[in-house]
Amino acid sequence: MVLMAFEEEETVAAFAAEDSPEPQEPVSEPRRAAVTFIFVTIMLDMLAMGMIAPVLPRLITEFEGGSTVRAAEMMGLFATVWALMQFFCSPLLGSLSDRFGRRPIVLTSNFGLGLDYIVMALAPNMSWLFLGRVVSGITSSSVPTAMAYITDVTPPEKRAASFGMVSAALGLGLVLGPALGGLLGNHDPRLPFWVSAALSLVNALYGLFVLPESLPPEKRGSFSWKRANPVGSLVLLKRHRMLLGLACVLLLSYLTQQSFNTWVLYLDYRYGWSDRAVGLSLGAVGMGSILVGGFLVRRVVKLLGERRTMLVGYGVGWIGFAIFGFAHSGKEFLIGIPLMSTWGLAWPAAQGLMTPHVAANEQGQLQGALQGLRGIASLIGPGLFSWTFAEAIRPGNPLHLPGPGTPFMMASLMLLVAVPLTMWVTREKRGLGVPD
Repeated sequence: MVLMAFEEEETVAAFAAEDSPEPQEPVSEPRRAAVTFIFVTIMLDMLAMGMIAPVLPRLITEFEGGSTVRAAEMMGLFATVWALMQFFCSPLLGSLSDRFGRRPIVLTSNFGLGLDYIVMALAPNMSWLFLGRVVSGITSSSVPTAMAYITDVTPPEKRAASFGMVSAALGLGLVLGPALGGLLGNHDPRLPFWVSAALSLVNALYGLFVLPESLPPEKRGSFSWKRANPVGSLVLLKRHRMLLGLACVLLLSYLTQQSFNTWVLYLDYRYGWSDRAVGLSLGAVGMGSILVGGFLVRRVVKLLGERRTMLVGYGVGWIGFAIFGFAHSGKEFLIGIPLMSTWGLAWPAAQGLMTPHVAANEQGQLQGALQGLRGIASLIGPGLFSWTFAEAIRPGNPLHLPGPGTPFMMASLMLLVAVPLTMWVTREKRGLGVPD
């Protein structure tokens, strides 16, 4: 779940960088209320998903008879299926919103997500819990539609500030959600699901009264399976050598994100942390994301330029993951969080290097291509890291893996490889006229 929040923060940054070919009218007071609703919706979505992050693995462990190995395997399956739904449904819902408008997609998703949390709260067995995760993957795919709503109603000169507020809402939900979920989970592991359901349903009911449609009928297009295709836009990345090279770097970064799927089980297995401690640790990750994304990125890029900012992000971030993998105590593990958070400098810097190589009317296609890379990583990564963790703690360790921290060691290696790869693919940047 925390992974989902990181990915959506990147999506927000991507939309903020996109140019609009048409001027926008000033935002009226009703529109301001609608935009505020979208901000609150995104924050509550992240808050709800963050709340169940500390307790979902424990609930799966209970259904699997207390076996951490089986729970790790099922967590990998759950995460892969959730990502598969996101991979196919995000572009599908986006195309449907182009055809039928943003309002019905956003509200239907809110209601659907609330009902889905109720299903998971009442789940009597693993099959019902699995069904809930499938539905959650579908209903959580509407965040790009919410981003499109803000693009529809926000003037170009104010769009970056609007998406900055969205980033803050995402970070706030990421910080508060896991911490609150950990506290609630100490009383009852199903209580965070009930609270998440209530937040989603109340917000959806509120939206019925304050959320107008942002896309008028005359501006809507016809539904196209080509636009709804999650892989079609990847062709754009082959156009230029630097685009393709940076895409490979970002794919490594997106794969690294998937190591967070083992976070809860790892801390429980290795350090015996409670739901509260795990939730607070995820909150610390969210706070690091807020500080880096909200305060450091703009300053570091201004000081060092985009290329060097990427190198700093990857060059420091891999150390944090290495500490996660090798730490012998919980205190040592916590030292890695601020170092890992530095990794957040790399994503917006990479966006800044890639966008000059495509036309203004292709920026959306570029972001769609990067979303496709995230989808691919989300399909590969959860199973890879969860299986590795399961094998590392399997009795006898038949594969002779270094230990339970192996998934984070792998993530560290991926970011370490990204450093020379970034240096290589950006070596001709000055000759191409891209400012440092």
